Amino acid sequence: MGKKDPVIVRCFVAIDIPQEIKSAISGIIRKIGRVEGIRWVSESNMHLTLKFLGEVGDTLVPDIEKRLRAVGARHRFSSTGIRGTGAFPNLKRPNVLWVGLDRSEPLEALAHDIESELAELGFAGENRPFSPHLTIGRVRDLRGIEPALRELSTYKDTFFGTIEVGEILLMKSVLKPSGAEYSKEAVIRLTKE
Repeated sequence: MGKKDPVIVRCFVAIDIPQEIKSAISGIIRKIGRVEGIRWVSESNMHLTLKFLGEVGDTLVPDIEKRLRAVGARHRFSSTGIRGTGAFPNLKRPNVLWVGLDRSEPLEALAHDIESELAELGFAGENRPFSPHLTIGRVRDLRGIEPALRELSTYKDTFFGTIEVGEILLMKSVLKPSGAEYSKEAVIRLTKE
């Protein structure tokens, strides 16, 4: 019997967001309403991505998890605020609509360590600086979205709450016609000490 080909899975490393913060953000999305040119992220899929891995063979997943556990053992629990709204690259020509995070040295160090550790498995590093955010919408068409962008910008200074960074998640993403469906492959606790 020959060796079985690996199953390809789409993976990323993330931090989960407390339900009350997801609900507050969803309230803003509901207030803005359905907009033809924007695909909003569902409340259940809101998270902070630390590293997008893309498509990987399932045989590599245990190695990724092992590397992430090594990272988790080196980082302490921390917290940071969820604050403000905006767009990448900007509100005049947006591609991604986001809710931001306060600057956090422990979070930046964690993201950098994940980058370094997974680079040893062949994952390419990011070309841009770490810019933590929660993607809440993707712009598909600029026509008619100005009212939604104006409403979103009224929340540019809003404080949504604090997240405790106590674990990182290795997530699997399955693309479906209704949107991406996420599931946890591994939960890695950070050290409390």
